[in-house]
Amino acid sequence: MVRVPIDDSAAMRARWLGELAEALQEARHLVKELEAADGGVEAVELYARIEAVRLEVQAIRIRRPAGAREFSPEWTKDIPWRMSA
Repeated sequence: MVRVPIDDSAAMRARWLGELAEALQEARHLVKELEAADGGVEAVELYARIEAVRLEVQAIRIRRPAGAREFSPEWTKDIPWRMSA
């Protein structure tokens, strides 16, 4: 088993989600054009499905990865072992 450093895997995840978001945006645009030309129910349904997936990908991109922590410089000043030194 090969372990990838957390920073590398987070960057790969972000890049993949960005590429996926871009592809969904292109698909959304294409289906919108087809819908205008065809006016069929299938195009409307496909557009709605693509939009749902696009919004889910957007939500995933906004969420912090599991286990990710954010520590501000102010927080580190109050670490007990630093206060006793």
